[in-house]
Amino acid sequence: MHYGFLIDPNRPGKPEHKGKVEQGGVHYVKRNFLAGRDPTPRAQANRDVLRWVEGTAGQRIHGTTREQPLARFEVERSALRPLPRSPYDLAVWKQVKLHRDGYVVFEGSYYTAPFRLQGQKLWVRGGTREVRIFTGEYQLVATHRRAQKPGQRLTELSHLPAHALLAGLTREQCQERAHAIGPATAELVERLLQHRPENRFRSAVRLLRLADRWGAKRLEGACARALRFEETSYTSIKRILAQNLNAELHPEPMASPPASIFVRTAEELLEPLMGGEPWN
Repeated sequence: MHYGFLIDPNRPGKPEHKGKVEQGGVHYVKRNFLAGRDPTPRAQANRDVLRWVEGTAGQRIHGTTREQPLARFEVERSALRPLPRSPYDLAVWKQVKLHRDGYVVFEGSYYTAPFRLQGQKLWVRGGTREVRIFTGEYQLVATHRRAQKPGQRLTELSHLPAHALLAGLTREQCQERAHAIGPATAELVERLLQHRPENRFRSAVRLLRLADRWGAKRLEGACARALRFEETSYTSIKRILAQNLNAELHPEPMASPPASIFVRTAEELLEPLMGGEPWN
C-alpha cells in the first residue's frame, strides 16, 4: 500500500503462476548482462548496467510489444506515479496488554491507548518513526511518534480517564477545579494547599478525585458538612460520602419565644405583699 500496489504471492508449489516479468525479463537480464561477469562493487555494477540498458537492452525489439523498450518507456512515463517522499517504514508487530495506568509497553517505552480498552490485548506496530496501536481486530486507536530512549512515556491526554489527568494538575489548576465544584470545596482545598508545615497538595488532588465517583454535588455537600464540624481531612470527607452523611438534614435552631410585656401595673403586683393596703 505504501507504494500504491499490493503483493499477491503465489500459491506454494505453483511456479507457473509467477508474473511474466519474472519469467521473461529476469531471465533476459541473467542470461545477457550477468552471464559470465565477475563480481564487481555495487557502484561499478550500477554504472555498467545503465550503459547496458541504454545501449543494448533498451534498443532491442521486444518480443511482445515489437517496440524498442526505451521508446515505449517514453509513452508510459507519464502514467507513472512519483515515489513516496519517504521510504517504506519496516515495522515490528507485537501483541501487548493495556495496563491500568493507560499505557502499553513496547520496546521498553510506554505509549497510551484509550482507557476504555484497559485490560485488553492490543497490537502494536512499531516503525522507525512512529508507533501505531490497534485493537485485536486491527482497528487503529492510537498513533505516537517513536520513543527516542527506553523508559520514555508518550502520552495522549484524551486517552486517559479524568482521575489520571488530575495527577498532573498544578496548584492553580487545583484551585480552579475546586471553585468549579462549589464554594465549600474551594475553601477546603485552599486549606489543604495552605497547610503548613506538611505539604497536603496530594490530599487536595485526591479530594478532587472524589467527584469522579460521587459527583460534584455530593462532594460539595460533604465539604460543607466537614467545614461545619471542622473535620477537614481527606479521610473525613471520604467517610462522609461513604456513609451518606451529607444527606442528613440538620435541624434549624429553635427560635426563642417572643418576649412578653407585663399587662398589670406595679401596684397590682405589689398589693398582696402590702397586706392588701394600697401602695403609695
